[in-house]
Amino acid sequence: MKRTAAISKIIFGTLLLTLVSFCLSPSFSYADAPKDVTVKYDTVSQTLSVAITHKSLFPKFHHIKNVEIKKNATIVSSTNYDTQPKEVPFTYTYKVAAAPGDKLDITATCSMSGSKTASTTAADAGK
Repeated sequence: MKRTAAISKIIFGTLLLTLVSFCLSPSFSYADAPKDVTVKYDTVSQTLSVAITHKSLFPKFHHIKNVEIKKNATIVSSTNYDTQPKEVPFTYTYKVAAAPGDKLDITATCSMSGSKTASTTAADAGK
């Protein structure tokens, strides 16, 4: 009887440890960096569209936490988010003043693991 209770405690402890590992470890929780970031810049409206592919079953916990925009290697915008849209891919838009030839680097960062960067130039508008 005591042996059965001891074995039950060991099994329960092992299962609990495994469950905690899955919950706390991003790799086990299927946390991943954004799969794709696609950017388009419209010089007429001075609008940057950033389409992000990042799946999440729990968007309030695992989401794109930050989108940083650099113009010619200088940060011009950094936006933090507490959640992300459920549909994938989703698009965020930003007003960014840029002249033809300006290079725009956009980095989307996951709240749990990794980031992805995409670039464009203002001259690429309409292409």
